[in-house]
Amino acid sequence: MFKLTFWKKALHNANKYRFLFEQLILRDFRKKYRRAALGVLWSLLSPLLTLFVMKLVFTQFFGRGDGVVHYTIYLFSGLLVYNFYREATQAGMSSLMENNKIISKINVPKYLFILSENVSAMINFLLTLVVYFVFCAVDGIHFSPRMLMLIHPILWLTLMNFGVSLLLASWFVFFRDMKYLYGVFLRLLNYVCAIFYQVDRFPKRYHNLFLLNPVYVVIKYFRLIVIDEKIPSTQYQVLCAGYAIFFLILGCWTYNHYKNEFIYYL
Repeated sequence: MFKLTFWKKALHNANKYRFLFEQLILRDFRKKYRRAALGVLWSLLSPLLTLFVMKLVFTQFFGRGDGVVHYTIYLFSGLLVYNFYREATQAGMSSLMENNKIISKINVPKYLFILSENVSAMINFLLTLVVYFVFCAVDGIHFSPRMLMLIHPILWLTLMNFGVSLLLASWFVFFRDMKYLYGVFLRLLNYVCAIFYQVDRFPKRYHNLFLLNPVYVVIKYFRLIVIDEKIPSTQYQVLCAGYAIFFLILGCWTYNHYKNEFIYYL
């Protein structure tokens, strides 16, 4: 009953406050690229510069790319997914606090501020995805209808990002230390997502432990389709969807449970 009521009300509010929602997204873009000479191009240059540095370091100094087919795309796939998750959840976590003046004066659904940050991150992700496909073409990746399957991990990651953002934003209102704790968590996550190394380097008994990391699950989904030219198994797709639905439901429940108390702490 809660789920049905929540989503029905959410859809109603999305239409009712559509103009406000659009303005929030525009504001987020203007604020992010204010006084930047290259403007929105930084959303493309930033991951490319990171990709260049990581490839240089891990191929020339550590030899991590030895024997890895399409290592550039291997790296890019990991960075693409990880950066989308990091940007969406970090911005979503602080969205309520950063808009506390508006929230305290105007009675609007507070999750719109969280959702707008996630949509902004998704737009940046889609822009980078275009560059990703260009790199795939240059690196000799074979394009086929299987590429359409990438819609699935992108959809599940987007839903998971929003769910995690709702969860973090709700906690951050009451516990300001979440900002620093989550920063440490993201650094750790960067190393356990197998962005620059292969899981096959570890003994087989440890391989399934990586599947406990939902971000890695999405990264592997990308690599299976793009690099290995395989369609993930039904079980793997269910796992990917399961993580997204779990965090979305948990985030919605947490937000709905505490939303009436936010005004006292903002």
